[in-house]
Amino acid sequence: MKKFEAHILVVDDDDGIRDLVKKYLIEKNFLITTANSAEDAQEKISFIKFDLIVLDIMMPGQSGLEFISSNRKKIDTPIILLTAKGETDERVEGLEKGADDYLPKPFEPKELVLRIKNILAKTSNKNTKRIIEFGNIKIDLNKLIIQNRKDQFKINNTEKVILEKMINSPGEIFSRDYIGNLIDIDKERSIDVIITRLRKKIEIEPKKPKYLQTIRGSGYVLWIE
Repeated sequence: MKKFEAHILVVDDDDGIRDLVKKYLIEKNFLITTANSAEDAQEKISFIKFDLIVLDIMMPGQSGLEFISSNRKKIDTPIILLTAKGETDERVEGLEKGADDYLPKPFEPKELVLRIKNILAKTSNKNTKRIIEFGNIKIDLNKLIIQNRKDQFKINNTEKVILEKMINSPGEIFSRDYIGNLIDIDKERSIDVIITRLRKKIEIEPKKPKYLQTIRGSGYVLWIE
């Protein structure tokens, strides 16, 4: 299974620009979701955690600036604004509201990719939790161990990748496909085996999981008290 660089939400009411950006970013190994309005984007960020958002300013209904204003305190996802050449004031306002960068239209897709990679490089380790404690469990990704009451378990690299995502997004449901992309495994049974192995290290009663739970039909979630 293909392993993607990052999951990006592209928001633009212009079908041509949206499709062009999607096609180019997919070729550059990014996983892409699109939205044709701020309202459509709002719905998608309510159940998907994206690594970055490419956002047009001028859209019917809610504008890109209004989208940032209503969401910046709730999400910390990096945002690149797409702006028309004459929208200088809007660019400044966007940066003041919390956008991370802007790119005037028309733009070269190569420049967009460079800006995306620069922002992702800066934010990849920002606020990333490496050690977390909940209940009687301590997960230490620096030492690659799970301390469960008096027992201590080693974490392998595959488990580390999954846990790093989960402990930094507690309560978020991760599908088998998403986990498969993270660890480059395309067999659902293999993913289930890895999760079962993790449960034995985290849970007091692995067959009755309290923290690492299955959401039927959706995937897995880590609940942290």
